[in-house]
Amino acid sequence: MPDWFVVNAREAQWYHHDAFGDFCIFESKEDRFAQLGINLGLLYPGKPNCMYHREGAQEDFLVLRGECLLIVEGEERRLKAWDFFHCPPGTDHVFVGVGDEPCLMLAVGARPDDPLFYPVNDVARKYGAAVETETDSPEVAYEPYGPSTPSGVPEAF
Repeated sequence: MPDWFVVNAREAQWYHHDAFGDFCIFESKEDRFAQLGINLGLLYPGKPNCMYHREGAQEDFLVLRGECLLIVEGEERRLKAWDFFHCPPGTDHVFVGVGDEPCLMLAVGARPDDPLFYPVNDVARKYGAAVETETDSPEVAYEPYGPSTPSGVPEAF
């Protein structure tokens, strides 16, 4: 990976997943940034961005457009444009799109040394965003859904 670069989000690689929306990562899957992950996500109404989980490192999220439902530690909290969510290490969370339009969110997270953990949670489950059996394996958590696929810039962006 080069020491530095500039890329426009409309020209960066986007991925699509029918269950979890669209996302743009500013790195390649093969050559990840060493210290921080940063991406844009488009959450569609009624769809989660991922499975309810916790990580061993800090993450932070800024809603840029639209609305979403944050499920954090089993509680629901509605977020709107310009709401910021600080997520300390070990905090269970997931987002679900709400409202009439897609929600655009910026996500930044430290690269965890600890594995992810996917707990069972009834609140997240009612939105299709929780595992049936707890696991620390992303492969197991996402097995029913299949992989995301490279795509162009989504129309909603």
